[in-house]
Amino acid sequence: MRLIGMTLVSLLAVCAPVAAQSIGGTYRIDGTNFDGSRYGGTARIVITSNTTCEISWDTGGGATAEGICMRNGPAFTAAYVMGNAIGLVIYEILPDGTLDGLWTVAGQRGNGTEVLTPR
Repeated sequence: MRLIGMTLVSLLAVCAPVAAQSIGGTYRIDGTNFDGSRYGGTARIVITSNTTCEISWDTGGGATAEGICMRNGPAFTAAYVMGNAIGLVIYEILPDGTLDGLWTVAGQRGNGTEVLTPR
């Protein structure tokens, strides 16, 4: 029983920092557009409360987007504006802090993919 208790304490000590990890910071972007073409860049997330944040994307060539975001457990979502387009992205927060998501744009059919990797 003592061994099980010590193992549980060790496991909690290792997992606790991941669970408490903040999503604020800078990320590398690896994504695909609706047509499957690839893009990359940098995203920045600024925490504004325990559940809300602001997010910006820079995908090069002058392509930028600004949005608001919200976290709920392992789910993370953002609404954004890029030029005249309004979009939505839904990410899953992975244990290593990577954000794995799908995005779309209002009035368009289909979706793109996007992975944000912490820098």
